[in-house]
Amino acid sequence: MLDDSLKTQLKAYLEKVTQPFELVATLDDGDKSRELHGLLSDIAALSDNITLSTAGTDQRVPSFALHRDGAATGIVFAGIPLGHEFTSLVLALLQVGGHPPKASAEVIEQIKALDADMHFETYYSLSCQNCPDVVQALNLMALFNPRISHDAIDGALFQDEVEAREVMSVPSVYLNGKPFDQGRMSLEQILAKVDTGAEKREAEKISARDAFDVLTIGGGPAGAATAIYAARKGIRTGVAAERFGGQVLDTMAIENFISVQETEGPKLATALEEHVKQYDVDIMNLQRAVELVPASVPGGEHEVRFASGASLKSQTLVLATGARWREMNVPGEAEYRNKGVAYCPHCDGPLFKGKHVAVIGGGNSGVEAAIDLAGIVAHVTLFEFMDELRADAVLQKKLESLPNVDIIKGARTTEINGDGNRVNGLSYEERASGEIKQVALEGVFVQIGLVPNTEWLKDSPVELSERGEIITDARGMTSVPGVFAAGDVTTVPYKQIVIAVGSGATAALGAFDYLIRQ
Repeated sequence: MLDDSLKTQLKAYLEKVTQPFELVATLDDGDKSRELHGLLSDIAALSDNITLSTAGTDQRVPSFALHRDGAATGIVFAGIPLGHEFTSLVLALLQVGGHPPKASAEVIEQIKALDADMHFETYYSLSCQNCPDVVQALNLMALFNPRISHDAIDGALFQDEVEAREVMSVPSVYLNGKPFDQGRMSLEQILAKVDTGAEKREAEKISARDAFDVLTIGGGPAGAATAIYAARKGIRTGVAAERFGGQVLDTMAIENFISVQETEGPKLATALEEHVKQYDVDIMNLQRAVELVPASVPGGEHEVRFASGASLKSQTLVLATGARWREMNVPGEAEYRNKGVAYCPHCDGPLFKGKHVAVIGGGNSGVEAAIDLAGIVAHVTLFEFMDELRADAVLQKKLESLPNVDIIKGARTTEINGDGNRVNGLSYEERASGEIKQVALEGVFVQIGLVPNTEWLKDSPVELSERGEIITDARGMTSVPGVFAAGDVTTVPYKQIVIAVGSGATAALGAFDYLIRQ
């Protein structure tokens, strides 16, 4: 099942296993069961501390559970966790085998203190880069609290279940049989939902912090660069972010970040966070900024207030809140979000296997999405508002060569249609004639660009452009002295990771220069 190179790498990891445990598989005579048995046999052969049993009785076939000391740990994988989920499998093996997780002692104690019976089920796809964070977090919770259990389910392998529960977006998480949440979630975010007092406790701790010299709002590439450059100056530095990594977490292949030939968004986000943690930087996650209160006197402290109720003060600020996928804002889009309307073809594409879908947008992102989806779904229709596609010529050529793709140009999407439960079509206006037409579809992937995350600054004195981007000078300073900005949230052209990193460094150096001149 595993090639020799992967076996060698996995064997090195499994040397960290110090406690014996058992893989308990539930199998039948099918091909997928034989494939899973091969994988588990390879794993068991690599460590004397791991044994394999085929006496499982799980309701899902094929699947396997991890048992330790003769009892279930609460961790179950339904399917064959390869692709992006192979990392989740390896971490589960290590942690059940006694290797300590990276979670802090405080977080682990919070998990142990949860006083409720919770059975989580997560539907994932092997191509989803957002799913492993959720799977790994819930596995960890199951490992440290005997009242918690977690089944990680390959949605592509258990299609009947996916159809019955109308799962149209991954990761989709159920708690005790009822929908819990969808999309990427960190361990801290999950704990905040199930531990109702956690947010208030954390807000109180954050508000009690002393004022910073430089406080960055946002944890994407720009925010990470700002934090590193500021901390290296030896000044008090903090980062408050809704989620560390920002939109990079939703990016698949990255091949243009200089010196890194190829990587994936989540891997780069992890590397950014680990780099920041090498310095004396106070990182505060799950904090969404809602208000900026500028200093009342020159050189005074600025204040940022957060949705959690927390507030922070700093002599200088760097606003690096990034951007998000632009929505079409047409009838049906919000109603059918995660019910056929999606924004991540890599994550959700496998759920539409054999179906007819649309991609909205003819730029690079839209054409790349259509190309990727064409290898999974039955048919793709790409809609472009303009009369010509805007993607690179090489991408257009590839798209036009695919037999299961139609391209409709000069089309304005007017409505997403559905039956009340899921998408079943799309209405568009043929711009040249004004005629409204309908196309029967089962999924719509929206790829029409970005919108800056600056709504929280609308009533502040920070000057914004007509497009809502923060206007900065050459040093990253905004219209408010002592308040800087960096990355995709600004008017800096060409929204690229490498440019965001550079602008973050510029803003940090600009903030330091401002401080020493006060």
